[in-house]
Amino acid sequence: MAWFNRIGKRYITKSSFRATDGLQAPGFSTKAVSSLLHSWSSFSVYKYSLPTINGSRAPGFPSEFLPSLLKSRFFCSVPTQNRLGPSGLRPTSPDGKARVVVLGSGWAGCRFMKGLDTDLYDVVCISPRNHMVFTPLLASTCVGTLEFRSVAEPIGRIQPAISNAPNSYFFLATCKGIDTDNHVVHCESVTDGSKSQIIEPWSFTVPYDKLVIASGAEASTFGIKGVKEHSIFLREVSHAQEIRRKLLLNLMLSDAPGISEAEKSRLLHFVVVGGGPTGVEFSGELSDFIIRDVHERYSHVKENIRVTLIEANEILSSFDDRLRQYATRHLTKSGVRLVRGVVKDVHPQKIILSDGTEVPYGLLVWSTGVGPSSFINSLQFPKSSGGRIGVDEWLRVPSVQDVFSIGDCSGFLESTGKPALPALAQVAERQGKYLASLLNQIGKAGGSHANCAQEIELGSPFVYKHLGSMATVGRYKALVDLRQSKEGKGLSLAGFLSWFIWRSAYLTRVISWRNRFYVAINWATTFVFGRDISRI
Repeated sequence: MAWFNRIGKRYITKSSFRATDGLQAPGFSTKAVSSLLHSWSSFSVYKYSLPTINGSRAPGFPSEFLPSLLKSRFFCSVPTQNRLGPSGLRPTSPDGKARVVVLGSGWAGCRFMKGLDTDLYDVVCISPRNHMVFTPLLASTCVGTLEFRSVAEPIGRIQPAISNAPNSYFFLATCKGIDTDNHVVHCESVTDGSKSQIIEPWSFTVPYDKLVIASGAEASTFGIKGVKEHSIFLREVSHAQEIRRKLLLNLMLSDAPGISEAEKSRLLHFVVVGGGPTGVEFSGELSDFIIRDVHERYSHVKENIRVTLIEANEILSSFDDRLRQYATRHLTKSGVRLVRGVVKDVHPQKIILSDGTEVPYGLLVWSTGVGPSSFINSLQFPKSSGGRIGVDEWLRVPSVQDVFSIGDCSGFLESTGKPALPALAQVAERQGKYLASLLNQIGKAGGSHANCAQEIELGSPFVYKHLGSMATVGRYKALVDLRQSKEGKGLSLAGFLSWFIWRSAYLTRVISWRNRFYVAINWATTFVFGRDISRI
């Protein structure tokens, strides 16, 4: 009991760490809980942090410890009739609220959860990350224009019910399979897999009434050998952190005595593969960082620093021709070398193009678009073009009941006659908003539970209207293309005014006021004092 008295005085909120997210997951043994709590220097206990505590399924848990723990003020609000079973959640009852399970925490899934009526549904989010990433500003975090927390929004802030509703949860896990006949998803917890990790991943199940697959896509490598091993993608906050650390490490190593000129030149050659908006924006941010900050603070090596952008075709192929030409001129003027070529192989310190050219690099960022993940490929659902999950006009998976798919992992079936939608944040966000409204409508009509919505009128199908595209190219310049399609007509702008529109638009699109404040302060601090070059 002395152990509990010591640790019971310390707090950590429900979503503060991966460890506490893991504690929420069904099937987590109390023996593992005890070991984990022993290992923490500080922790908090939230009302559902230890869902599997009871005498019948607590092997190895000290019996004399349990009564005092459950009587403590930390667990006084644990409900007597919890829906958590020993290996997963229990099915919902017909007279209770239905359960919507959301796979993923990207643009589509988070916008869906934000709009879902939690008076009608319990919501369970299953994802390997407990936050949403505001991807349009992710490139800015790589060079210190923004802090990493400015582009990460916790799931509990997007949908508060996950934090405080009795039967809504977030589980730090990945989905391994879907049993559509029994309305169950099979999951495996995420524990980071580090050698020092004291917890092994475990499996559990989650029954659903409605399932929303919004697990996104993964970076396309086109089967090129060495891409996954030696390059860094730019899709997660962890990727941006890795890029930043590698970038600053190379700058510091190149300034150290004893390094050869050839090695210095390699370390300071930063290569970006992919000329889409992400690759161009990162190249622009990187060149701006080099000109404004690196040249001043690493003056000994500034002549060796190079940035190369490799693209098989035209950069920004979806933009207006005039804007592409402007971006090409501006990037070239900023010191970015544009190379048209196809990568054949990636080695630890160089890439080989299809024409045999060898390009040594110190940092390689891969940004060539996205494709279906291995999880999506494993599902036995009808597929649309590109291997995405096929959906109908109401974003349903037509071959099964109560399953929907939105975001980058889904696409219209050919039978719908609708064109394939691009893998863009605005597409995913609009799909999430539409589907939340659709399920709210179904719930109000009495079709919220499993197999109860067959006869309900669904209303208007999903229709996507493109709002335009934007991209920054660095040094207070950006592109704004407001055409609804590549062949259509509309307003196209480039220059400082476009940059102002770009920043204003994304500042208003950041999810919370807290993060809007962070972004605005970060921008102001960078403008006045420059970017931080500390390697932390």
